[in-house]
Amino acid sequence: MERIIERGLLYDFYGELLTKHQQEIYSEIVFNDLSLSELSEAEGISRQGVFDLIKRCDKLLEGYEEKLKLIEKFNLIKSEVKDLNAVIDAEQGIDPKVKDKLRDGLRNIVKEL
Repeated sequence: MERIIERGLLYDFYGELLTKHQQEIYSEIVFNDLSLSELSEAEGISRQGVFDLIKRCDKLLEGYEEKLKLIEKFNLIKSEVKDLNAVIDAEQGIDPKVKDKLRDGLRNIVKEL
């Protein structure tokens, strides 16, 4: 399960850097859960060809993350926002409207990522 989530994040962050053909094949495997056999039949290429393409895409996407660290930064910011939300919830002396405004601001930060 963790690998599926990791692949999804890698594709979300770096998928546009793949060729259109790579994007199509990779997204079918990752998001539509097609088997190598199903995809090879649909694309008219060998099962081994699909397997090799997926491995190349994994390596490319992991290489982008290794260099750019966008997912790592995204997860760090999400964690910090979660911690800030906990502080807001725990603080008794803040007006509820101010708390809501702070939470909205934090939600917007995460959305913009």
